[in-house]
Amino acid sequence: MNLQQLKILREASLNAFNLTDVALALGGSQSGVSKAIKELEDELGLTLFVRRGKKVVGFTEPGEQVLHYACLALEAVENMHRAASQFDQADEGRLVLATTHTQARYSLPEIVRAFRERFPKVRLALRQASPSEIAQLLETGEADIAVATESLKTNPQFVCFPFFNWYHGVVVPEGHALAKRVAQGEALSLQALAEFPIITYHEGFTGRPMIDACFRREGLSPDIVMEALDADVIKAYVSLGMGVGLIASVAFDDQADAGLVMLDASEIFSMNTTVLALRRARLLPGYAKAFVRLCVRGLDEEELNVAINKE
Repeated sequence: MNLQQLKILREASLNAFNLTDVALALGGSQSGVSKAIKELEDELGLTLFVRRGKKVVGFTEPGEQVLHYACLALEAVENMHRAASQFDQADEGRLVLATTHTQARYSLPEIVRAFRERFPKVRLALRQASPSEIAQLLETGEADIAVATESLKTNPQFVCFPFFNWYHGVVVPEGHALAKRVAQGEALSLQALAEFPIITYHEGFTGRPMIDACFRREGLSPDIVMEALDADVIKAYVSLGMGVGLIASVAFDDQADAGLVMLDASEIFSMNTTVLALRRARLLPGYAKAFVRLCVRGLDEEELNVAINKE
């Protein structure tokens, strides 16, 4: 048994059992991959893969168990390499943070600035992606830390910490009928919002599932005329009078967004929680832990280590 055989098992699970893609990922040939699988099955005395003809389509039950231990072994080996480099480069290296546009633009700048002041030799890479892509980047090890509202809390391979709580707000042009009604003392309601065309986030982004759930509970079908991936685009089209905007309240700035008004919607929309996620059992360099602790106030290093290493 060797590490290459274990890597083949892991890559097979990540590449939908396409052995050609597995070979490309590992820099080998399909025939070499097939040979390595056969040798490993012979050594263990187990059939690891379900086959249809010559095509591999999945893992057998024993194969799933072997995959689990293979991933643990590879994670341990990778941790050894990280540990070796950590001693030599305690205050320098590379930190990859996967997050959404909203978090990168509005929630993280001050934290990133504080981190850079403390660790000027660390190269920080911000990978902006969709929530599902963020989860995949963290799961495959391409990202060290992930920050998002959706997709991270349900993965058992991740340990999650609450980053901050927030609500959606309603953005309208100055003088809009809805703003006038609120100014006259009328309470903002979902029913009132449903009277207007709505511009908000694309499905799966920045609390959009929460928005949809709130309308459903009231039996309302809002007229969502446009969807976008970030608040800046939403505000641009609200400024053109194309609809009422629903955005994360943190994405509104009184000075930068002159001509628009933010209406407090914390009474009609549920609270959202953005989380910071890490891979379980993954050794992190000291500067990565420092970044986590900048984001999660009150978290000490011992608590962080226990959380990461908890099965």
